[in-house]
Amino acid sequence: MSHTPDLRFPIGEYLKPAEVTDAIWQQSIADIAHLPQQLTAAVEGMTDEQLDTPYRPEGWTCRQVVHHLADSHINMFTRLKLALTEPQPTIKPYKEAEWAKLPDYSLPIAISLELLNALHTRWAYLLRSLDAEQRQRGFIHPQYGKVFTIDQINGFYAWHGKHHTAHITALRQRKGW
Repeated sequence: MSHTPDLRFPIGEYLKPAEVTDAIWQQSIADIAHLPQQLTAAVEGMTDEQLDTPYRPEGWTCRQVVHHLADSHINMFTRLKLALTEPQPTIKPYKEAEWAKLPDYSLPIAISLELLNALHTRWAYLLRSLDAEQRQRGFIHPQYGKVFTIDQINGFYAWHGKHHTAHITALRQRKGW
């Protein structure tokens, strides 16, 4: 019996660690720092037709995935700064599926790749500067009604970048691109 891969989660679903060790913290920062280069490599040489191909049936196109990463990570960087400067702020969720339908998602991906490069440079720099106390600061996500600490959410976003990059690389592998 052959196993059909879950195209939604090519690297598996996010597994929250029981404890964020220093090694996990450092690895998540490294993953965040390297995402722009990995994503750029994943889309290198793709044609517009390939970029406008969904990574799975009813999924986003590769172009939408790149623009989504820029939007999502801008939101997270803002949430990080809010958590560092306000006492447990309640963040504003956004409708990512609706954002992916907006006209700017048809722009060339180079725009979002450049944005991600600059953003991730600042993000990783800021994360490296945090002490243990700052890492325990957090924000309230109203959809879940609980506090997410910087320590907890950092690993998720490290995974998030790899997750979406794998959508593209897995599609390219399946299609022989």
